[in-house]
Amino acid sequence: MTQALSTRTPQQALAALLDQQAPARLLVLGACAFPALQAFAQAHPGCEVTCVAPGPLPAEVAARRFDLALAIDCLEHLPKRDGLQLLGGIRNLNASRIAVLADLAVCGWGDTDFYSLALQASERFQRDDQVVTLYTYDVREYKQVPDWLNARFWANPENFGKYWW
Repeated sequence: MTQALSTRTPQQALAALLDQQAPARLLVLGACAFPALQAFAQAHPGCEVTCVAPGPLPAEVAARRFDLALAIDCLEHLPKRDGLQLLGGIRNLNASRIAVLADLAVCGWGDTDFYSLALQASERFQRDDQVVTLYTYDVREYKQVPDWLNARFWANPENFGKYWW
């Protein structure tokens, strides 16, 4: 399956993501100085931005909850196992929304590694020979309620939502 390349730049995509989510508490892993973040921080001075280096989260950061976590130029500096543990831990404990910008050729990950963490490929960007992919996760969009889960499809529709076993 080939996904079309985006007409935007990674910075434009990150700026749009930050603008759309408008987090009050933002966790940035890896590259802590990039134009989209600087513009967002200037436009939203009340936003609390926490930057950490690639690797395990410091205890004071691991104990906090964030509105959005961004991993940029992070997975390229970690062994795959450490990266999986880091993203899984952040997804489960620290943030309901995650965005990861990764160069798959450099970090040695594949799409399926991100899919295993419930992240989805949002956009792909190419400059010369480098292809960078933006993966996102939002717990609110993770699983939609199936259309069959309602009283109409139950054997006893009058009991729908009354009894739990």
